[in-house]
Amino acid sequence: MLSDSQGLKMSGKRKRVVLTIKDKLDIIKKLEEGSSSKQLSVIYGIGETTVRDIRKNKEKIITYASNSDSTSLLAKRKSMKPSMYEELDRAMLEWFNQQRAKGNPVSGPICAKRAEFFFYALGMDGDFNPSAGWLTRFKQRHSIREINIRGEKLNGDETAMDEFCSNFREFVQRENLQPEQIYNADETGLFWKCLPTRTSAVKGKFTASGRKLIEERVTVMCCANATGLHKLKLCVVGKAKKPRSFKGTDTSNLPVSYFSQKGAWMDLSIFRQWFDKIFVPQVREYLRSKGLQEKAVLLLDNSPTHPNENVLRSDDGQIFVKYLPPNVASLIQPMDQGVIAVMKRHYRAGLLQNNLEEGNDLKMFWKKLTLLDALYEISMAWNRVKPVTIIRAWDKIFPGNEEKDDLDFDEEEISATALATILQHTQGCEKVDTENIEQWFEVDSTEPGYEVLTDSEIIRRAQGQTDESSENEEEEIELIPERNINHAAALKWTENLLDYLEQQGDMILPDKLVIRKLRATIRNKQKMTMNPTQ
Repeated sequence: MLSDSQGLKMSGKRKRVVLTIKDKLDIIKKLEEGSSSKQLSVIYGIGETTVRDIRKNKEKIITYASNSDSTSLLAKRKSMKPSMYEELDRAMLEWFNQQRAKGNPVSGPICAKRAEFFFYALGMDGDFNPSAGWLTRFKQRHSIREINIRGEKLNGDETAMDEFCSNFREFVQRENLQPEQIYNADETGLFWKCLPTRTSAVKGKFTASGRKLIEERVTVMCCANATGLHKLKLCVVGKAKKPRSFKGTDTSNLPVSYFSQKGAWMDLSIFRQWFDKIFVPQVREYLRSKGLQEKAVLLLDNSPTHPNENVLRSDDGQIFVKYLPPNVASLIQPMDQGVIAVMKRHYRAGLLQNNLEEGNDLKMFWKKLTLLDALYEISMAWNRVKPVTIIRAWDKIFPGNEEKDDLDFDEEEISATALATILQHTQGCEKVDTENIEQWFEVDSTEPGYEVLTDSEIIRRAQGQTDESSENEEEEIELIPERNINHAAALKWTENLLDYLEQQGDMILPDKLVIRKLRATIRNKQKMTMNPTQ
């Protein structure tokens, strides 16, 4: 018989709780929102050490969940049991995600053959038999519902497109969603410093100053709702965390949401941050302003950099994602139906217009162009994309959209012929013709927003080998000299500018007020520097 003290000890002992992957995801989200380890340990009936372990393994848990196909399996699964062949498992998952994103056919036999290739390419010991049992375990480890996708390359399946569009319209009706509550986002590569010349084509790409364009590439993600009236700030991913041209600039004040990644690619972590910290809050604010329920769906393709729907969901579950089937994404994804192309045309035409206004030699203008300049220009280009262009892009999903009846359908046509004519009077571009301009417009039209790995790169990544380059690597082309401008110099320039503009006699009052306000601000700063005790 137990003594009273023994009974108390046993009754006070905490019951062992085994968390599911979904529980761990919920804890990670609550930690990010400011909950303490102590609070969460009480809520979930676990030790504070367990909460700290979850925080430590955050990226590993999120990556695992992002590669899962099933929400219900994550709600049941309690461990991330590793494969006996971990390197092979990593290589296969990377390969599988890329195939799915491209819409390539994937079947059990194809997977088995690929697994055998990676096994020997990785230099693994022993014999490997990619049996049906191995394939089942691979699917279970990564919560992949189905691999048995057969047939020709899946991109462009019109029957599947009709089926998805019908099902999606039924879903929208069932959920009582308005066009204002339906969004699409898609990434693209942008060669922001690409010079339009007759002699710059190299293997279908362009160069500037003899350098590979990859050095001047960023990823840009566009996101808007089906009315085209809510366009979120562009999300831009560059290589450098703090490019030289950003010196003195608060990134929160940029006209875009800027992130950095060593290859300037979108990745799972950046996309999740964007969804949680930018998309959800901005969509809530917009819907509130329209008096609509704070409920929305974001339509995405199957890019390897898009986390699973298990991860991309607001706390209340009212803002969530749905995925386009890989075999129809190329046919109906709204941002790919001319929206991104129009934005890029506006960007490049805007750069030429800036050059003409400044009266510079074109090559000198491009040489001085910085990433910061490009971000402001691409933001203006996005602002110039008309709502009707975005509405038209949803035609295949919502044919006969009533929103279109009241809109002006003027084409957003940017004439390559007109630009070529202008450039023929620009030093260094006299021989540029319409065909060259069209090539310039299309130079990055097939650039994805995610990194496409070769087999060799997949193998290196699976073995834990990474590039030596740092995420803080700076754009070599941005060689901006240090300039320390004092208050007196700034004040003198401002006064000279004001005098000059007033002499022109064509200034309007608001312009004068802006410059006078700027002059007053500089004077105050100068006084504070001279009299720091005031």
